[in-house]
Amino acid sequence: MAVQTKNDFNEIVCSITEEKYYKDDLFFDYHSFVRVLSGEMKVIQADKTYVFGSGSTFLYPRNQLCTVIKYPLEGRPYKAIVMTLIPQRLQEFYKRYHIKPACLHTPGIKEFGPSPLLDSLFDSLLPYFRLENQLPETVNVLKIEEAISILRTIDKEVDGVLSDFSQPGKINLFDFMQTNYMFNLSLEKFSYLTGRSLSAFNRDFRVTFHTSPQKWLTQKRLELAQQKIKKEKRKPVDVYLEVGFENLSHFSYAFKKQFGYAPSEMP
Repeated sequence: MAVQTKNDFNEIVCSITEEKYYKDDLFFDYHSFVRVLSGEMKVIQADKTYVFGSGSTFLYPRNQLCTVIKYPLEGRPYKAIVMTLIPQRLQEFYKRYHIKPACLHTPGIKEFGPSPLLDSLFDSLLPYFRLENQLPETVNVLKIEEAISILRTIDKEVDGVLSDFSQPGKINLFDFMQTNYMFNLSLEKFSYLTGRSLSAFNRDFRVTFHTSPQKWLTQKRLELAQQKIKKEKRKPVDVYLEVGFENLSHFSYAFKKQFGYAPSEMP
């Protein structure tokens, strides 16, 4: 079971996973600032895979797709502190301190090395998860602003991520879907990320790919799974989550229907 242990104000939470793994395909319209306390997290993006263990600290930018798999490790559950940096908080911060937004660039996950500032920040948050009442708003604001200040101190380029308040615009549907088909998101989220309404997304998809989104997504994910099993010599149980399936039995059934043999019987 994956649980969120937190105070009532959900901008600062402690995420805990005690079972063998927790998997989700995610897209956030806010930044996530994370310190892993125990266990392991694998973050799979279209072009790169990251593995974060105990002591890792990273910033996951908003408006990006990823598959997240969380595991217990060495007898300890996956546990992490997650600070949510919403655009409203960031806009207030940059306005209050008269900071000019930086030039925008394509953001990626930012991992940070050891730092006394980071240790101090996350150590100070641990007692808050024992509170029975809601964390006072004034304290919440102070800790979020402390996190922003520390990020700007240890990474001189982070303003290019934090001060980007733009929303996704209409983009090339073919290129986007060819890059991100393995993420098991709703069609509503795919349409949002490509700058379209759901009806426009479905219409443009059929014009572009000459089939329905669901049929195309299933076929592409199965082809990717076949490649990983055959060329990379990986086991089906290690692949199905990474290619957008939630259940091993369903994956095996769909794979056999598509290729005529089970994934464990790869010729």
